[in-house]
Amino acid sequence: MASTNVTGDCPPSMKATSNGAFQHESPLDFALPLIILQICLVVVFTRLLAYLLKPLKQPRVIAEIIGGILLGPTALGRSKLYIDTIFPEKSLTVLDTLANIGLLFFLFLVGLELDFAAIRKTGKKSLLIALAGISLPFILGVGTSFVLSSTISKGVHQIPFIVFMGVALSITAFPVLARILAELKLLTTDIGRMAMSAAGVNDIAAWILLALAIALSGDDSSPLVPLWVLLCGSGFVIFAVVAIKPLLGYMARRCPEGEPVKELYVCVTLTLVLAASFVTDTIGIHALFGAFVVGIVTPKEGPFCRILTEKIEDLVSGLLLPLYFASSGLKTDVTTIRGAQSWGLLLLVILTTCFGKIGGTVVASLLCKVPFREAMSLGVLMNTKGLVELIVLNIGKDRKVLNDQAFAILVLMALVTTFITTPLLMAIYKPARRGAPYKHRTIQRKDHDSELRILACFHSTRNIPTLINMIESSRGTGQRGRLCVYAMHLMELSERSSAIAMVHKARLNGLPAWNKVERSTDQMVIAFEAYQHLRAVAVRPMTAISDLGSIHEDICTSAHQKRVAMILLPFHKHQRVDGVMESIGHAFHEVNKRVLQRAPCSVGILVDRGLGGTSHVVASEVDYKIVVPFFGGLDDREALAYGMKMVEHPGISLTILKFVAARGTLKRFDKGEEDEKEKKGKEIDEEFLRESMNDPRGNESLAYEERVVESKEDVNATLKAMSKCNLFIVGRNAAVASLVNSTDCPELGPVGGLLSSSEFSTTASVLVVQGYDPAADTRPLIEEDVDYEGSSRDISDSTV
Repeated sequence: MASTNVTGDCPPSMKATSNGAFQHESPLDFALPLIILQICLVVVFTRLLAYLLKPLKQPRVIAEIIGGILLGPTALGRSKLYIDTIFPEKSLTVLDTLANIGLLFFLFLVGLELDFAAIRKTGKKSLLIALAGISLPFILGVGTSFVLSSTISKGVHQIPFIVFMGVALSITAFPVLARILAELKLLTTDIGRMAMSAAGVNDIAAWILLALAIALSGDDSSPLVPLWVLLCGSGFVIFAVVAIKPLLGYMARRCPEGEPVKELYVCVTLTLVLAASFVTDTIGIHALFGAFVVGIVTPKEGPFCRILTEKIEDLVSGLLLPLYFASSGLKTDVTTIRGAQSWGLLLLVILTTCFGKIGGTVVASLLCKVPFREAMSLGVLMNTKGLVELIVLNIGKDRKVLNDQAFAILVLMALVTTFITTPLLMAIYKPARRGAPYKHRTIQRKDHDSELRILACFHSTRNIPTLINMIESSRGTGQRGRLCVYAMHLMELSERSSAIAMVHKARLNGLPAWNKVERSTDQMVIAFEAYQHLRAVAVRPMTAISDLGSIHEDICTSAHQKRVAMILLPFHKHQRVDGVMESIGHAFHEVNKRVLQRAPCSVGILVDRGLGGTSHVVASEVDYKIVVPFFGGLDDREALAYGMKMVEHPGISLTILKFVAARGTLKRFDKGEEDEKEKKGKEIDEEFLRESMNDPRGNESLAYEERVVESKEDVNATLKAMSKCNLFIVGRNAAVASLVNSTDCPELGPVGGLLSSSEFSTTASVLVVQGYDPAADTRPLIEEDVDYEGSSRDISDSTV
């Protein structure tokens, strides 16, 4: 029997595991330890780049593309020692296989995000914009293909090359577009909805065109093969709709809200993804199509879709997907682009795709009577490329349609067009936040019977008991002015795909929305809903999902839209069991400082030391002693006004502790004379104190004490003597010298810094109040318009 030499030029196969270094075996010569090293290197390198690019507001895909290129022959790969050690040729099969498995499940997630029912309802405007955004760049891509085939891609199969170039230039990356819109708070605005609708249509069209390109790029010369491939692919889609969709629907219906999804259902679904991928690979239209189609036909209603996403997205997006960018980067050699001709062709491809995408979208938008600025913004958004673009290019390279130079040019084109999206959009589209002017921006007001609105923010369940007890204490008797509380759950926008779906549900017209349509499964929201049923307080749960660097905009704009008098913020530190205040993160510290600077109303920062304990205190059991140290000034008056609101509650006693300097002023403690401004402020303070003491709301629950002090030490001692109370309410900018030598929380002011320190007390909570000052509100986030009626003009007839 004749033997056949099957080795040829193929690299030798690798064993899976080594016996260890002590057995004189290098782990880098074995598949498992090598792939582990490759995964660690790729993940760490791309995450580091993502961190460096974060200030530029770039999506993570940019860092992953750049990371893949730098790990390849363009940069680090120019070292033969590095490439032979870390990415030897014999390891690339394992790397590509694992990367493609991750890609399969990522495309399944993309299919889960695409709601076909919503796309079918896409309005005529979005449909026309999507078709124009595909057609013009596709036509220009066909023209560009002739230029490339006559220069750097001579001898290529013309028809597949034409189709691949058309698809490469006409794609819009749906996941990347959603991420950019979410980070810029545009996802659920009119412009965002139109962009998402158009991108959804574009995505479906791009996959159909890609299937055509793959079918045409086969090695068989028979013209019937592409026809059979397309017919079988169409048959698979029909089978998925007729057979797979009902099966997934059956499992989804058996997963009620609030109950865990059976492990069997998750296993069956993931197996279906792999089986469908096998079928489409056998047909010849790439395994990715099977996973994508299963994702599309999966029911989007109920918890089934959400649970599937949560179970696989971290592993796929965090570990496996970056391998695909590394695999792509190893095929990308930017150094092949050399000479004026090659760089000229790169510029031609970038300009062509930008002109085609932006131009086609703008013309279609203007025909639909979309304003020019919004039309330009849509064009820039539709020009976003990303992972799907890399998939197209890699398939083209694997099928010998694209050579090394053409591949490198198109990868750089995808990188550049995506990189410029965010800065261009921020420069072009600056939506004016508009709102009606409102009167009651402070707790202090003449009409005590008017409705009091408070925006109460919280990060976690730890904040809720004290917050609810504060609300209970602020509601008065229920006979006077009604209390309305907007309870806003502050959540950081994560890199997860599911975060986009959460933003869809939690935002309305670019702002946090009430959770009022579906019954919420958020335990924190349920706590406020339960409290609302027990008390005569209107509680509106809200959710703000944003990057912590800009979530203050959500807080301040929501405060204006809801016309609240005070924003209540949790302090960025919580008290440990041993009494020490521990920070929960510098980012939340910065959020509080930004809100203090930009708030359209009064602000209170609540230092929580367990007001009322760890559970809600019923009205009959409320028994709080509250102290308001009064030094003078706008913030102290607002703090006292809040105290007077709380003293309406029959279970609360309030002590006003007025400080008077023995000589000079409380700010200097010397013999200096008061200036005219200080004298005027003092007169206002005295008048407000007289009104408060004569206020019938106080009755017997109100006490007034006046203390003459000669130094900061006297003030500290007086406050320390009152530290057994339940709550201090103090003005942020009290008219007194700083009572602590140094503090890491200067935003709490001279008195708040002392009261919030671990050395002062372990039982008394502190509310630091900043009163609204119209003179200081020089950079409002909301542009006030007397004709504004609370709803923006709708520029689209589409919904997503």
